[in-house]
Amino acid sequence: MHGRLMSSFARIAALCALSLTVAQGAHAQHVPDMVTTDVLRVCGDPGNMPFSERKEDGFENKIAAIIADELKVKVRYYWLTQGPGFVRNTLGTGLCDLIMGQAFGSDLVQTTNPYYRSAYTLVTRSGEFDGIEALDDPRLKGKSVGVIAGTPPVNRMGEVGLVSSMKAYAPYQLDPSRNYQTVGAEIVGALAAKEIDAAVLWGPAAGWLAKQSGTAMRVVPLLREPQRPPMAYRIAMGVRIGENDWKRSLNTILRKRKADIDAVLRAFDVPLLDDEENKLAEPGER
Repeated sequence: MHGRLMSSFARIAALCALSLTVAQGAHAQHVPDMVTTDVLRVCGDPGNMPFSERKEDGFENKIAAIIADELKVKVRYYWLTQGPGFVRNTLGTGLCDLIMGQAFGSDLVQTTNPYYRSAYTLVTRSGEFDGIEALDDPRLKGKSVGVIAGTPPVNRMGEVGLVSSMKAYAPYQLDPSRNYQTVGAEIVGALAAKEIDAAVLWGPAAGWLAKQSGTAMRVVPLLREPQRPPMAYRIAMGVRIGENDWKRSLNTILRKRKADIDAVLRAFDVPLLDDEENKLAEPGER
């Protein structure tokens, strides 16, 4: 641990002491953010392309670099594989001050304003199932559709009768001998190898993975599904609960550098939706 990093117990004690300070007059004591100011400390997954990677070539890495550029500091990463306890063992222990790519409104962290909105997608091999734009299309009945277990599309697939033939993949791939970096990559690989007929994946991963697969594929955002379960999400950054000054600083940067962030997202084939309507946003619209 570098010198400026308190132990988790010391940080908790400091927060408690500050929160119990008696207010003078009508103004309560302000609890300062405990954010390192000489470097942007980001916690990320070292093998989760296209989002992040130790080589810092994922789109979240590039967006973090934009934030750091605006702050006039360097980025310092603390790496931990995504899985249960990720937030608790990163932000929660004070290892970092920022997590990229959090669903807006998450109750595990305090979120910034969203910096993009995207949707789950249907991925098929080009020339097969062309024209399908919704999960209730009868052409999908009885087909093997790959999906990550526990994700929102599974519930919708149950409603339209696709569960009996779908192939659900475990959400975390922790076996060190695995053939693919992520579960999403494994599913796209199975689609390319014709082991499954189609896949339903989170759009920001699907677009890039489909292009990397070496097989011509169509990636269709699921924009015609009912509102529940939701298929579209706003994505923000996560900071510690109560660090409001830090959140406001990030929100200012997100507004200022919006065009740069959008350019990164589009370069990685992220399906970007209109901020309010379920339709794809044209460049410069959001």
